[in-house]
Amino acid sequence: MSFIEAIILGIIQGLTEFLPVSSSGHLELAKFILGDNSLPQESLTFTVVLHFATALSTIVIFRKEIIEIFKGLFQFKWNEEFQFSLKIIISMIPAVCIGLFFEEELESFFGGQILLVGFMLIITALLLLFADRAKNTNKKVSFFNAFVIGVSQALAMMPGISRSGATISTSVLLGVDRTKAARFSFLMVVPLIFGKIGKDLIGGSISFQGDQMLTLGAGFIAAFVAGLFACSWMISLVKKSKLWYFSLYCFIVGVIAITVTLMNN
Repeated sequence: MSFIEAIILGIIQGLTEFLPVSSSGHLELAKFILGDNSLPQESLTFTVVLHFATALSTIVIFRKEIIEIFKGLFQFKWNEEFQFSLKIIISMIPAVCIGLFFEEELESFFGGQILLVGFMLIITALLLLFADRAKNTNKKVSFFNAFVIGVSQALAMMPGISRSGATISTSVLLGVDRTKAARFSFLMVVPLIFGKIGKDLIGGSISFQGDQMLTLGAGFIAAFVAGLFACSWMISLVKKSKLWYFSLYCFIVGVIAITVTLMNN
């Protein structure tokens, strides 16, 4: 992977992590178009680094909320901040279970499975379309909502299903306020990403070689900067109920991915 390709992939990750079009799916499509022949493990390492960059951009955007959450969590009082922290933990359970028990199966999906990406993008398109037509409310995320949203997040570990699209759509369909849904969606993934990176580093499933550091660094910076922009933009778009634009986009890209794959077989 070249320096320029790493920057391109970083920008794609930064934008698509927050926009509901599947960052993992777009990374696989971009690698296919760029002719990236990385082994699944190398590909996964690069993907993890880019997700770490977007997690940091989330922390920057929501730094005040995160500080309040930590304050509430360690005060051990049944206040709004403490309850919100518990909801974040509950939302993590499904994804943690999938990551622990189906890690090898999950990694196999990140090796240029373009046909799978195409079908998953169409599923994302349908979720966004249904959510865009849902009525807006002032409802907060409940404990039950948090678990159901967590199941959506676990399913979104498949390349092609947008994590933000799936979690925000699920929240809205459950009747949660759109702004609160976006906020919860972006915050719930941060501990998972850091936990995943820590687990992979300790377990040795990802490694950083000297000749990769320049490209990894370029991709990291590009993803971080693009993520800062996309996170703020996505919150504004969710408020204005503009998800159907992304639904149409995901459907078109999904159909193209399926068509190209079938024509090449």
